[in-house]
Amino acid sequence: MGAPDQALIPIKTVAFDDSVNLTLGLPFIRTSPDHGAAFDTAGTGKANPASLIAALTLASRMAAANS
Repeated sequence: MGAPDQALIPIKTVAFDDSVNLTLGLPFIRTSPDHGAAFDTAGTGKANPASLIAALTLASRMAAANS
């Protein structure tokens, strides 16, 4: 685990379901859930969509503010 990953530990501890990864410097809006692929819960019916919804909401708000 590198330094950027270690910086995310407090964020994921406090707001795991609501944190969003935002990539800056691209010519388009790029957001993603901050939890990663979650291979351990894929296909089990136990996945929480909150981080995905937060990522989509942020992208939508940024797109609206940019138009």
